[in-house]
Amino acid sequence: MGFFEKLKNGLGKTKNSISEKINNVFSNFRKVDEELLEELEEVLIMSDIGVNTSSEIIDELRTKIKREKIEDEEDVKKALKEIMKDFLDVGDTSLDLSNKPAVILFIGVNGAGKTTSIGKIANKLVSEGKKVVVAAADTFRAAAVEQLEVWCERSKSIIVKKEEGADPASVVFEAIQKAKEINADVLICDTAGRLHNKKNLMDELSKINKIINRELPDSSKEILLVLDSETGQNAIAQVKAFKETADITGIVLTKLDGTAKGGAVIGIANENKIPVKFIGVGEKIDDMEEFNSEDFLNAIL
Repeated sequence: MGFFEKLKNGLGKTKNSISEKINNVFSNFRKVDEELLEELEEVLIMSDIGVNTSSEIIDELRTKIKREKIEDEEDVKKALKEIMKDFLDVGDTSLDLSNKPAVILFIGVNGAGKTTSIGKIANKLVSEGKKVVVAAADTFRAAAVEQLEVWCERSKSIIVKKEEGADPASVVFEAIQKAKEINADVLICDTAGRLHNKKNLMDELSKINKIINRELPDSSKEILLVLDSETGQNAIAQVKAFKETADITGIVLTKLDGTAKGGAVIGIANENKIPVKFIGVGEKIDDMEEFNSEDFLNAIL
């Protein structure tokens, strides 16, 4: 199965939800007027794009229709798609791996799919010929290290771990030494997924960051927030909370294949101005795709 077919299949539920609703709106209208725009706005809100972002999209569409004197249904759809693309394109979606060992720090609440995402992205990097070290620094959750170990074995990446309850920063420190020793290309760090409003998580991330900055001052660094797409609008609130504790460079959106709430991607990117870098569209090790706004919109519309 090709890349686009896999993406289209993975986003099937979202496509059915959004496309069907948009087509229903157009089938009930014979002209492009304010009533049509109001109906479209309602559809976007119902598709988990969010009230604020939906309102902004329709405002842009209204302006574009007036400016370009759009009267045709297909031209309205095309304009809507172009505006959605602009709302998704808020930054570079590629990983910055320029200075090795490049560091990728993963954050996110428990159950979002953080461990799985690490395994899949590690697998992708290894398949590109990169040497990858993974720091199992989520030492508080039972079985977190064991889960990560399985994924590292499958992805042929090297894991650095300590006993449950060990200081996460010390695991990161040892993983940095390992990465230096074997001249690794990428160091991936898992972190605890406790609730985002707890001060100890902020303190822990701060400690880990200090060690990375001290030991690898010249390395490129990504901080990826993993979100469960099934949470829809709640994901937007999670991003806002995590932004207070970390300088997030990108978002990994998981479980898109199991939800009709994929429209939330647009609201998440627009309201936080943080690019979505990866999307999970299945359970297999190679079902983690680099995000491309055009492919995404073609798959759901």
